Amino acid sequence: MTDVKASLAEEAAHEARDLHRGLKDRHIQMIALGGAIGVGLFLGAGRAISVAGPGLLLSYAVGGLIIFFIMRALGELLLYRPVAGSFASYAEEFIGPFAGFATGWSYWFTWVTIGMAEITAVAVYVNYWFPDVPQWIPALVTLAVLYSANRISVALFGELEFWFAMIKVVTFVGMILLGLAIICFDITPLGKTASFSNLWSHGGFMPFGILGVVMTLQIVMFAYQGVELIGVTAGEAQNPERVLPSATNSIIWRILAFYVGALVIMMALVPWSELRPGVSPFVFVFERIGIPGAAGLINFVVITAAASSCNSGIFSTGRMLYTLAQFRQAPKALGRVNRHHLPANAITLSTLVMSIGVVLNYLVPEQVFVWVTSISLIGALWTWTIIVLAHLGYRRAVAAGTVKAVSFRMPGAPYMNWVVVAFMVAVCGLLALDPSTRVALYVAPVWFALLGIGYRFCADTGASARAPVPARLQPESES
Repeated sequence: MTDVKASLAEEAAHEARDLHRGLKDRHIQMIALGGAIGVGLFLGAGRAISVAGPGLLLSYAVGGLIIFFIMRALGELLLYRPVAGSFASYAEEFIGPFAGFATGWSYWFTWVTIGMAEITAVAVYVNYWFPDVPQWIPALVTLAVLYSANRISVALFGELEFWFAMIKVVTFVGMILLGLAIICFDITPLGKTASFSNLWSHGGFMPFGILGVVMTLQIVMFAYQGVELIGVTAGEAQNPERVLPSATNSIIWRILAFYVGALVIMMALVPWSELRPGVSPFVFVFERIGIPGAAGLINFVVITAAASSCNSGIFSTGRMLYTLAQFRQAPKALGRVNRHHLPANAITLSTLVMSIGVVLNYLVPEQVFVWVTSISLIGALWTWTIIVLAHLGYRRAVAAGTVKAVSFRMPGAPYMNWVVVAFMVAVCGLLALDPSTRVALYVAPVWFALLGIGYRFCADTGASARAPVPARLQPESES
């Protein structure tokens, strides 16, 4: 136990020396919001509505409740020890060495695949304006621009993400207000048929029954990916003791309000049966409203939403590789920082792997989105499960008097921890029922087998216990 504590103390010391706490409260609030409001809502909602109809709202509510408990568990752990390694470090401390190793690499894998999904979404929406442009070109350009921004400074990343997310927030609020005006005051041509009764008058609120609602849970949980980004920002947050609890509490309610509120308005404006899979319901509805340029504006917002989420992915994967390298669970070069206090090598490697998404957009443009979103969900389910299990371990350590308690606590523990775990297992099982998402279950065993081999290699080289690398005197001048 003493060795583990020494390693964790060394982790904090490395981060204090290498990373710069340049993220303010407003940055962290928007990073988590921007990471979660991305392609899962704007593009995935069309497919989910076709499966569940308006009953999708129930699926979002249930998924949001589960995410609430995950975030409260994470918030309690963050207040105990705010580090960039976040859930990987907590897994190491409260579950075991392999859990820490697997969580760090699985979270990296999750966001790499999310990044592929997001650049795919950008390419799909650029096609709205330029149908003759090959899908891989806008994907490549987007990735290159976001990589450049992440290599300059953490403050620039935070500022860029703040404004990306602000565009989404303002647009959501505007859409909801405009939709309410159309429904209540019968303005625009759509006003004649717009009504809240559209939520239940076209086959009922659950036209495909409860099974339809259940079958959308994997789509909904993919949409919620990114809320846990608050944990990865912990190592670069100003005043983490004040900022992190506030961000943890507020983020889930804001996301629920935007997701549920916006979808209620969209399906009230246009009957759900008219919305099509693979087409953003938001763009479709604004085409029907008839305001010149409105659909194009929403299309632009959707592009910024996808770019924002990919931007968060590049940030988080770089920090996770940096943490893994600190403890010899990744090549040592990935633990180096440049003169801007950024893990530049880690950012570069993550972006290069994300560029596989560009190749997939060239080879299989029709299938790439469903494939990568399903695969990324496996990593997210693992990460969320590890968070609540590590929280159980933390609470046991508090009860034993070996670690300090904090004032910010997860309600319902330990019972809700096990409810969350059961929910994660159920969602994983749902992936098997849909042929288009079953690919994730083929990839998962291969991925965890590779993790087992990698962990054994680390053990054979004497690095399995996260022994910290020697302190570096100075950051590298450039990487």
